[in-house]
Amino acid sequence: MTGRLYGIGLGPGDPSLLTVRAAELIGKADVIAYHSARHGRSIARSIAERYLTGSQLEEKLVYPITVETTDHPGGYRGALEDFYEEAAARLAAHLDAGLDVAVLAEGDPFFYGSYQHMHKRLAHRYPTEVVPGVTSISAAAARLGTPLVEAEEVLTVIPGTLPEEELTARLAATDSAVIMKLGRTFPTVRRALERSGRLDEARYVERATMPGERTAPLAEVDPQTVPYFSVAVLPSRINHPKPEPEQGEVVVVGTGPAGPLWLTPEARGALAGATDLVGYTTYLDRVPVRAGQRRHGSDNKVEAERAEFALDLARRGHRVAVVSSGDPGVFAMATAVLEAACAEPYREVPVRVLPGMTAAHAAASRAGAPLGHDYAVVSLSDRLKPWSVVAERLRAAAAADLVLALYNPGSRSRTTQVGLARDLLLEHRAADTPVVLARDVGGPTERVRTVRLGELDPAEVDMRTILLIGSSQTQAVDRGDGTEVVWTPRRYPER
Repeated sequence: MTGRLYGIGLGPGDPSLLTVRAAELIGKADVIAYHSARHGRSIARSIAERYLTGSQLEEKLVYPITVETTDHPGGYRGALEDFYEEAAARLAAHLDAGLDVAVLAEGDPFFYGSYQHMHKRLAHRYPTEVVPGVTSISAAAARLGTPLVEAEEVLTVIPGTLPEEELTARLAATDSAVIMKLGRTFPTVRRALERSGRLDEARYVERATMPGERTAPLAEVDPQTVPYFSVAVLPSRINHPKPEPEQGEVVVVGTGPAGPLWLTPEARGALAGATDLVGYTTYLDRVPVRAGQRRHGSDNKVEAERAEFALDLARRGHRVAVVSSGDPGVFAMATAVLEAACAEPYREVPVRVLPGMTAAHAAASRAGAPLGHDYAVVSLSDRLKPWSVVAERLRAAAAADLVLALYNPGSRSRTTQVGLARDLLLEHRAADTPVVLARDVGGPTERVRTVRLGELDPAEVDMRTILLIGSSQTQAVDRGDGTEVVWTPRRYPER
């Protein structure tokens, strides 16, 4: 009979926060194992000390390195891997002798815990039980007296060791966050919070529930005083909404062609941080509802009025996100907002434009790579320009043998443009030129298929369809897996 392996979660530091099960098993175990640095002191042992019997064997698992460099041939990771193997072998010897081994772990054993390395090496060989513990996240929220998340808010747990750009993106995109592993990473974390516009919300918690506990606004913390056992917290925005700014702004946000999968972290953060959302109702409905956030929907044909409305809100100190499908700078709301913002009385209102995945690129990705060489983007709508201008541009692009991405091809009131464009292009392109018809890309009714230019039926095209017309070099190839791909070579032949 072998012994049993126990991974014991000790909670955040206060010994009274151990679970009853954890205290029970610590008292019964034959061997108590715990990690420590080379100085020999172990926070885990100090938390569990009152539950030890005094007659148990103790295995001190001393890290050979923590943050310093090493001459190990495998580097830092190699030195730790050797240490974990040696530590696991020591524990296995006790288990083979029929002794029960309790490995102590601060917080929860499976939450950034050192116990995991023993578990991966031993749990498949010996009967094992893992006892969960209160995490530092829960302790930090409790000590701040601040809810972390509510309703549909998302909590993101982030190691501070990530690169600054990655930290910034994740902080910008989430509702609430806890950043672990501060210490030396604190300056990078602080910069990421500032770059993502979240610094004013951030709270700092050091040694929650332990002697020396400290809480403070993170912006006021001296980086030189930050230990490893500290966390940064971005609490619920519902319970602690961001204060109204002294000066408002308008951010024109590209949401991509469909749902959240097409949204950039920067755009997601701007939508979450806005006090007001303004946009065409259909596009506004794609943005999650957040408590305390005001939504102003309108019809699709009032772009100028919508832009002025958003700028007026910003003049009154609101943080306004103007929601735009696709990329806001491609036949969308950025132009309308900037046109109004360059005139009085809005010239002093800050305006930013955040890019999004545009429909042409989304459709191209579904078909293959039809935009792999030079291409032109043309709107077939003659609502804001005469058809003669559209026709002239189509002829010029066709004569230059450019691939064409055609936006706004048709609607209930515009039924002739696709047929006119097809006939015009057939003057310059072969009838078997590949044409990608992409409808509702990324949406629930997505349909992408390839036809030939001579067979293009205008009746199959509506306002939610984008057309990609190949050049003379564009290929449509049936592959061995049963799919057809459309691609345009990067190299153009000499004439």
